Amino acid sequence: MSNNFSEYFKIAARNLKMRSLRSWLTVLGIVIGVFLIITLLSLSEGIKDTINRQMMSLGGNMIFVMPGDDSNPLAGMVLGGGKLEARDLNAIRRAEGVKTVLEASYQSINVRYNTENKALTVQGLPLVESADVLRKFQGWSLSSGRWASANRREVVVGMQLGRDVFNAPVRPGDQLTIKGKKYTVAGILNSLGSKGDDNAIFMDIAEFQNLAGQQRGTAQIAMVQTDEAMDPNLVAQRIKDSLRRVQRRAYGSDSDDLHFAVITAEKVNDIVGGVMAVIQFVILAFAGIAVLVGGIGITNTMYTSVRERTREIGVMKAIGATNGAIMAIFLFEASIIGFAGGIGGTVLGLGLAAIIQAYGQMHPLFYFTASFSPWIVIFGLGFSFFVGCLSGIFPARQAAKLRPIEALRKYE
Repeated sequence: MSNNFSEYFKIAARNLKMRSLRSWLTVLGIVIGVFLIITLLSLSEGIKDTINRQMMSLGGNMIFVMPGDDSNPLAGMVLGGGKLEARDLNAIRRAEGVKTVLEASYQSINVRYNTENKALTVQGLPLVESADVLRKFQGWSLSSGRWASANRREVVVGMQLGRDVFNAPVRPGDQLTIKGKKYTVAGILNSLGSKGDDNAIFMDIAEFQNLAGQQRGTAQIAMVQTDEAMDPNLVAQRIKDSLRRVQRRAYGSDSDDLHFAVITAEKVNDIVGGVMAVIQFVILAFAGIAVLVGGIGITNTMYTSVRERTREIGVMKAIGATNGAIMAIFLFEASIIGFAGGIGGTVLGLGLAAIIQAYGQMHPLFYFTASFSPWIVIFGLGFSFFVGCLSGIFPARQAAKLRPIEALRKYE
């Protein structure tokens, strides 16, 4: 049986070689579809892995509290407008299991350096009090300079801002003018993992609120470090209960609806995973259409081949070839076309993903690495092989059904 399959494969390969131009054009249709699938899957998986790694670096005992709704927790942060009042922050601190609360606010402000003006994100954090937490759980570290001091007009800036935003590099000791006030750059951070953070300016939250005209003791988001011995999900529930009690007193309402989203690092991972799953489904759906078109091309090519080789099929049947043998030969031809397209599309897709990854790390909108996991390669090759086989079934059946006398008679 293995010898028979070997012979069928050789015959199929020889037939494709004899019609090389048509075969390669058909292969190209599969290459394009698989190329799109592999490129987009590699990049989307890479983004997902990068986000998950960044969330894991925060540690499992970090909780984020922001204005909004648990059903869409990031909407409040993205759209802005809401804030945590002082009573809300105190309620969070009172919740059992809470170790540290880092309040943060941010605003896009015009910043002047030498003669240049740029609109940059300025973030307010309790830099001095939270230095250990920022270093340990969020991976903050200085590439040069020192940490900002309290009660001074000092800031630390992101890596990209120090290097690329202005024509001249920003160095420790330089001065930035923000809303007419001069601030000394105390230090330059190493990369924090996103262009937004790496282009930002960080100052003590009290100074930020004076600068931005915000009420003291409020925040747009709170990052909560829990006791390591406590379950973060249990602490998150206690924070919700504490906030709900304060909310009822403030508004005189018995409603259980909470105006804040309280999410754990684990929940953020789940949200990211859900979003990326939808994106990947859409990617597969659209790229699958391209592969389907390639499959139709294989079917058309194989039907044309059957018509052209009617006499050859008749001769093979006349000398004893079975229906199964004829069908196997044509299925081998279709699967070779599909598999060859899969190899070409996979190689090109991974190559483009690697190029985009390299470019993204040099000129980052978002720092990520493309995924080159074996399952992506296996999926690309297996899917293209399956499409090739499926596309060749009906032409192969038509070839197998030909009667030798009728096939020979057509060419007498």
